[in-house]
Amino acid sequence: MNRLLDSDAVSSWLQEARRRNDPGHEAEWTRIEELEAELNRAVIVAPDQVAADIITMNSKVCLKDVDTNKEESYELVYPEDADIEQNKISILAPIGTAILGYKVGDIIEWKVPAGLRKFKIQKILYQPEAAKEYYL
Repeated sequence: MNRLLDSDAVSSWLQEARRRNDPGHEAEWTRIEELEAELNRAVIVAPDQVAADIITMNSKVCLKDVDTNKEESYELVYPEDADIEQNKISILAPIGTAILGYKVGDIIEWKVPAGLRKFKIQKILYQPEAAKEYYL
């Protein structure tokens, strides 16, 4: 399955994270390496060509747990903006990396300590590209 990623924004953020090289953040480095691998496999398109049903940075999405049918909404943000109480999840959180670039209708798998959870992407509540807000 092809995933569309906001490669310029994510690449810039990854370069800055590498420059900072904060000690004690080994888990984040694992996520950074996974994001870099995603970028290497990504389909690159101009922002105005991104389909409105694709999860990009700063998108607000509704996910449905396939097992429980419970729906939850999240906003995908950079780590410094993450706030779980406001449902803002970091791109470096496992679920953040898991949903980036997928589209409405896709089912993603998220590894958690208790096993594997599956979520269906129900809808995009907000996507910067669809709103023609390219520079968030």
